[in-house]
Amino acid sequence: MKDILTILFTVLGGLGIFLLGMKHLSEGLQATAGNGLRKFMAHATSHRIVGVGTGIVSTIIVQSSSIITVMLVGFVSTALMTLPQAFSVLIGANIGTTATVWIIAYAPDPQMLGFIGLAFGGVMYFFFRGERVHNLGLTIIGLGLVFLGLYFMSKGVAPIKQNPNIAHYFTSMSTASFFGVVKIAVCAMLLTAVIQSSAATIAIAMALAQQGLISYDVAIAVLFGANVGTTATGWIAAIGGTADAKRTALSHSLSNLIGSIVLLPLFYVFFVKVGPWIFPNYDALETITVSGQAVQAYTHRMAPIAVTDTIFAICRGLIFFPLVKPFCRLIERIVKQPENEKPHLSSLKIGARVAPVIACDQALQEVIFMRESDLDLLACSRQVLAGESDEKLEQHIVHREGILDNVQKEVTEFLGSIMSKRLAQDVAERAQRLVRFTDELESVSDEAAAILRAVKRLRKQNQKISDVSRGLLLSVHDRVAAFAEKVTPWIRSPRPVIDIREVQNESKSIHEFIRDCRKAQLGRIGPEDPGSSIRVLAELDIINAYERVRSYYLNIAETVAGGKR
Repeated sequence: MKDILTILFTVLGGLGIFLLGMKHLSEGLQATAGNGLRKFMAHATSHRIVGVGTGIVSTIIVQSSSIITVMLVGFVSTALMTLPQAFSVLIGANIGTTATVWIIAYAPDPQMLGFIGLAFGGVMYFFFRGERVHNLGLTIIGLGLVFLGLYFMSKGVAPIKQNPNIAHYFTSMSTASFFGVVKIAVCAMLLTAVIQSSAATIAIAMALAQQGLISYDVAIAVLFGANVGTTATGWIAAIGGTADAKRTALSHSLSNLIGSIVLLPLFYVFFVKVGPWIFPNYDALETITVSGQAVQAYTHRMAPIAVTDTIFAICRGLIFFPLVKPFCRLIERIVKQPENEKPHLSSLKIGARVAPVIACDQALQEVIFMRESDLDLLACSRQVLAGESDEKLEQHIVHREGILDNVQKEVTEFLGSIMSKRLAQDVAERAQRLVRFTDELESVSDEAAAILRAVKRLRKQNQKISDVSRGLLLSVHDRVAAFAEKVTPWIRSPRPVIDIREVQNESKSIHEFIRDCRKAQLGRIGPEDPGSSIRVLAELDIINAYERVRSYYLNIAETVAGGKR
């Protein structure tokens, strides 16, 4: 029992270190190349071949097809990519992710490489200044943990050969029958879906094959299932998302599943033979040292597994490359697009933690919705002041104000979930700006509702705005609304050219105009009009609401220009 627990916890501990290393490796690489990678992926998809190449390069950069899948879900959801473009990138991502397996296969001494990575990465991360150096240090630490995790997994499985009871469970796995191949592939698929890393599943298979606990053929069967299970991450990011997000996830899962099924008949005649043909010494036993003891292992089995994994990914890509457009049309028929669909950010928090850069793109779409909604509410407020509103329009103002309250809360919580992790400085600053935008824009909607309440209060008291006051209030509205129309387009642009001094002067001019209007209204209170005080107070509330709206849009302009956060 003690031996079993020792083996179990050593393997699981190694797996935990491996996954932690993959996490730090991906986070460090994303922080280093995240924004540039986003732009590269968004613009390098003009052709299917370019899209495949983009997927290969991008996945090699971040060492995770899961992250690329989540990024693509975000791209398609925010209309930065079409589904066919994203699917072309996914084909390349499936090929690029095999680079991790090659790194594992050719690690000469995983333990020493792990310690070297932790040593150099730790020095860079803790003893040097500068964001780029810290991100590079985190990347090297992650790579060191990957190798160290691989070492502990190999160390954990090595004693199994000396325990016949445990070894029997592994040696009993057989690919002698087609059903046996399918059973092994399904088990690998489920394991990969749980740990969300095909590289980890394949690394475990490589460690077992190296110790002779599973045959080379069984390790190849694992590839078929692991490449299907890895698509689970895309579904986690897409659950509760838009139809486009679900289409992206489905295209990844369905293509990998169909590819594995189509290629499965070639398992015996091609895939189990191609690796040994390229690396003929794959079955040679050599003596290695594990835990201070000399152990015989199949040290050359890893390279054939790595090359087979790459060839398997290329074959799946070749199947779907000519069928990108018809396959995407099929996906669009399966997942229908609801009318007036709008994404819910709270359902994308898992994807946000994986790809913060894309999370900001998602949040920006909500900010744009708030911007357009506020301009609509200001237009509705003008109709209310002009006496041209009806009950439906006034209910629309109240309803939309409530929606924007919820959107602000959702965006703030959504961005808060990613700002709690390590981010590149530009990504962190962008998230902070978006939070600030939502706060200012939600406040604008509050003022639109306040204007409506002031007008309704006058109605209840059998008062109405005089023609002179109405003209003055509409003048205030038009100047503030024009200021809003000028400022709000800058929200979408990442680096707009803004003469902030000119904007501030314009805002100051509007402020002085509002101040003069306020004085003029106060002068209309007199004994000759007994109801003037009630009416003027309501009109002053409206003027003050517009003054606050002006300040909110000035804050937005200054935030875009970099003056406020």
